[in-house]
Amino acid sequence: MKVSGFYSRYGKRFLDVIIAGAALSILSPVLALTAALVRWKLGSPILFKQLRPGRYGAPFVLLKFRTMLDQYDAGGHLLPDLKRQTSIGNFLRRSSLDELPELLNVIRGEMSLVGPRPLLIKYLPRYTPEQMCRHDVLPGITGWAQVNGRNLISWEEKFRLDLWYVRHCSLRLDSKILFQTLRKVLEREGISAPAEFSSREFNPDAEPVSPEQA
Repeated sequence: MKVSGFYSRYGKRFLDVIIAGAALSILSPVLALTAALVRWKLGSPILFKQLRPGRYGAPFVLLKFRTMLDQYDAGGHLLPDLKRQTSIGNFLRRSSLDELPELLNVIRGEMSLVGPRPLLIKYLPRYTPEQMCRHDVLPGITGWAQVNGRNLISWEEKFRLDLWYVRHCSLRLDSKILFQTLRKVLEREGISAPAEFSSREFNPDAEPVSPEQA
């Protein structure tokens, strides 16, 4: 899918750097406090790091604040998510504070403020050719699918919304998504589906993914 237009090719990146840089500066006390809280309650490492597919599927290291404990059973396997979650981790996810380090990904040019969310590397072979077009733009901290349901909608609907965004990316649309994201974060709306701790993996036979992977 060809992405064209002055804003998509030049203006979007310019605004990403300006806004992300300003946000990092303004929110630096919040970042420092959150990092200290994670270190105190969850230990180290403070950041959750994972390879994710970026533009055209090229991998990059996604940064988030860690929200779960690293606890293992006698066989050395990670315990289920429900046994590793903590109240502080749930708070970070509900408030979206866990995603603030992604501003660094934006500054580095690996992500945009707005775009399809970067999912898991292992999903790449599972996409249809049309669904792969969601990678024709930089992945985003927030996106059209996030303000239209986030974890409350099906994978098919998420991909449909992602592809619609790729085709209609504009300054006006990005501004609308950013304002709606701010409202949803303040209202703590659409974080996860009822009775589910995390969004389900893009595979009908798979287990739910960790919330840090959603």
